[in-house]
Amino acid sequence: MIIGALVVCSGALTKADPLPPPAKPLPEKMEITPGPFQPTWQSLKRWKCPAWYRDGKLGLFAHWGPQAVPGYGDWYAREMYIEGSGDYKHHLATYGHPSQFGYKDIVRLWKAEKWDPDRLMAKCKKAGARYFVAQAVHHDNFDLWNSTYHRWNAMNMGPRRDVVGDWQKAARKQGLPFGVSEHLGASFTWFQPSHGADKAGPKIGVPYDGADPRFEDFYHPLATRGDLSRLLFSYWYTTDPQWAKEWFFRIQDLVHQYHPDLLFTDGGVPFGQVGRSLLADFYNLNVKQHGGKLEAVYVCKSLASYELAHLGEFVDGMCADDIERGVMSGIHDSPWQTDTSVGNWYYNEARIYYPASWVIRTLADVVSKNGNLMVNIVQRPDGALDPEVEQVLDEMAAWIAVNGEAIYGTRPWRVYGEGPVRATGGPFKQDFSYSYKDIRFTTKGSALYALALGWPESGTLVIKSLAKSSPLAAGKVSDVRLLGYEGKLEWTQNDSGLSIKLPKEKPCQHAFALKITGVLAETPQARTREKGRG
Repeated sequence: MIIGALVVCSGALTKADPLPPPAKPLPEKMEITPGPFQPTWQSLKRWKCPAWYRDGKLGLFAHWGPQAVPGYGDWYAREMYIEGSGDYKHHLATYGHPSQFGYKDIVRLWKAEKWDPDRLMAKCKKAGARYFVAQAVHHDNFDLWNSTYHRWNAMNMGPRRDVVGDWQKAARKQGLPFGVSEHLGASFTWFQPSHGADKAGPKIGVPYDGADPRFEDFYHPLATRGDLSRLLFSYWYTTDPQWAKEWFFRIQDLVHQYHPDLLFTDGGVPFGQVGRSLLADFYNLNVKQHGGKLEAVYVCKSLASYELAHLGEFVDGMCADDIERGVMSGIHDSPWQTDTSVGNWYYNEARIYYPASWVIRTLADVVSKNGNLMVNIVQRPDGALDPEVEQVLDEMAAWIAVNGEAIYGTRPWRVYGEGPVRATGGPFKQDFSYSYKDIRFTTKGSALYALALGWPESGTLVIKSLAKSSPLAAGKVSDVRLLGYEGKLEWTQNDSGLSIKLPKEKPCQHAFALKITGVLAETPQARTREKGRG
């Protein structure tokens, strides 16, 4: 296997398959689209969350690119250069030493032979997606679009396709708002291990291919001492002004070519004034396209919860807040987002996947707290889905067909829910063992929806928040209906709660939505979280 990999590496540098010519030089001056937004926090805080995003609740995500090729999970492009790591050992055994076969050669193995964006988009829409987000560039510094200012892109090598453009066309055919994610800002420091060398063994001191000046525009120049001192964090926005300038023009190129409805930055707003200028440009371009109305959504991370003050800026009100693989602990006044994945972010041959039940229960929890769920559907290197992922989408489709009205277009109630599971807010906290005792609430019009995250074996569900004596239930329950069930339910409301006798047959799997009327009829002042941004 190593021999074959080395042959590929050798072929990657022959006249038959040369590197593409240098990209177009960066412009000298950073200019933004004229419009109402300026690169100041005071101006950017005038953003209002558009209805399509706030009502959509569920987006599906294609976090896909060359790092899927090794089938070893996340951050391969960095970790393969860290001597002794699992990724390094896998790379050595599979492809050869990173001085001879580097990440640039992994890129050339990514062909996307079975990728069918139209089929996948139709499946995502059926599974409940109300918008779709495609990764445009990861920390690996490889652009997945027809990049104007970067020769290392999917049109020039790998699949030789405009991946972002093809995703966009598929989304538009399905009538879905289209977004892009960019993870580029931290690439400069994230990729620095590619400049290293083994400290032991037969290749001691032999530089990895990232140190080769021919590939500096891919692996970046060697960082300054100041940046190198921070590499303990592995994820850092450099202070190098040239890199900030390149980030601006490449992401501006992405935005101006594809006009996304949503732009997601994996971090805070990068590079101070430069990042604020890009955000103002994105908003102004969208306003221009929509006849003076802003319909764009920018999503990034409020960094206090990540303890990453070194990774950009965040000011409440200028965009939607993102929590990676985590949730809020309670209802948030402004719309926010969880981004997560049904497995590793990139394909892992171990095929470790969450079931549809986890996705659906997470969706109910997130929506009850005024959030959206953006979930990555893991793709194989060839673009196809494993059977387990296909099954997750099929089960989501079956569930959303029954319960969608309890999700889409809803707002939080006075409390997000009840039950023993009190999710700890923050990133990388998403594995909770929900049961039928855990109930999440949403509202729409005069209806209150109670989503039970399990089915009681006794056949009776009790909602304590709707007890006659509870201050939460300002009105008397007048009707209770189980979504997906046509018959009438037996129920009583007393000082212990609203007790509902469920039918013998479940109308769906995983979580169950009860539509309750009466309790909101006398409470026009009930908190529906209409205040704030949107």
